[in-house]
Amino acid sequence: MSLTSTSARTSKRTGTEDRPVVLVDEHAHAWSPETARARFRDGLTGPTAGVAAGHTQVNLISVPADWAYDMLLFCQRNPKPCPVLDVTDAGAWTTVLAEGADLRTDLPRYRVWRDGELVDEPTDVRAYWRDDLVSFLIGCSFTFEWALGEAGVPIRHIEQGRNVPMYVTGRQCRPAGRLHGPLVVSMRPVPPGHLAAAIRESSLLPAVHGSPVHCGDPAGLGIDDLGRPDFGDPVDTEPDDIPVFWACGVTPQAAVMASRPPFALTHAPGQMFLTDARDEQYRVA
Repeated sequence: MSLTSTSARTSKRTGTEDRPVVLVDEHAHAWSPETARARFRDGLTGPTAGVAAGHTQVNLISVPADWAYDMLLFCQRNPKPCPVLDVTDAGAWTTVLAEGADLRTDLPRYRVWRDGELVDEPTDVRAYWRDDLVSFLIGCSFTFEWALGEAGVPIRHIEQGRNVPMYVTGRQCRPAGRLHGPLVVSMRPVPPGHLAAAIRESSLLPAVHGSPVHCGDPAGLGIDDLGRPDFGDPVDTEPDDIPVFWACGVTPQAAVMASRPPFALTHAPGQMFLTDARDEQYRVA
């Protein structure tokens, strides 16, 4: 498990901190969610796959209140990429999913958007916070990786200490009000003998994206090159691995880029919010 610790707390809000120092901590999977959030609050940053194993991770998007209905409708119309687990009141930075946590400081890294353009990637967004922001906490596919692992499915990006690769597809989401944009997917290479288990286990967790949206030829999703993900890192595959694609909670960020709302805050892809909820809570019988 590789994570990155920022070395200059004073410049975090500008995105101009010194080059971070890469740390490898084989104990990150055993952290409690409270420990993980405290580490992130103190400046630790990096992909969260496998961190605080067994605890649910979520995507974050915060939009002004006058865009909140559009976002809620967008999520309702596109439940595969945008399964909503909580919505805050305007201006609130707390969530029932994690007692005592602060959505402004407790993620490894954020993204700040103005008119659809990425303007900063800080590790603390208190300087950007607004009293009218409504936050949406959206299910994340990292949550079902425990089930894949228990079923014997190899998870290449965790094995290789990398962020999961994510791709913007040629499929358009169903528009909602002023929001529109393409589906984003995450990809995990799966050996043929484990494909049925990967589909079965993820389908039992519909609140965190559920079953894959596509298996096999990436061209079926309009993806040209698996070696060049739009977000995250490329992963090394075995010769017989089948690329398996799940709807991804980065989809709202693609909608922000396409629809250009005046302001939004999101998580950095792959750097999620750790909740106190247990993964098993979202498994259906």
